[in-house]
Amino acid sequence: MNDDAPDPADADPAPAPADAEQTPDSEILDDLFAVIESRKAELPADSYTASLFTHEKGDNAVLEKLGEETTELVLAAKDDDTEEIAHEAADIVYHMLVLLSMKGMDLEDLRRELQERY
Repeated sequence: MNDDAPDPADADPAPAPADAEQTPDSEILDDLFAVIESRKAELPADSYTASLFTHEKGDNAVLEKLGEETTELVLAAKDDDTEEIAHEAADIVYHMLVLLSMKGMDLEDLRRELQERY
């Protein structure tokens, strides 16, 4: 990941308390998208996610991040670095969800498209 922007996982959302239940794998995308939608609505000043919605470049900020993360995923795959592949794939999913939100879409739009294909 480029050093000029914080890792989204480090910047948003706040870590869960130690006694909190872990989100089931089947709900993680829904929970992440809910956080993204919350940041979009509330625009907290210290939120990386909110900064993507208010960036002076507009949509281009998240589009550039998607391009950057995709390149990093390809390089990680080329190097057979499975830990880095997982990291970069997560970054792509996160930025893709931000893009969906920016465009007024949600996970149901994505699910519907996937169901039509498969």
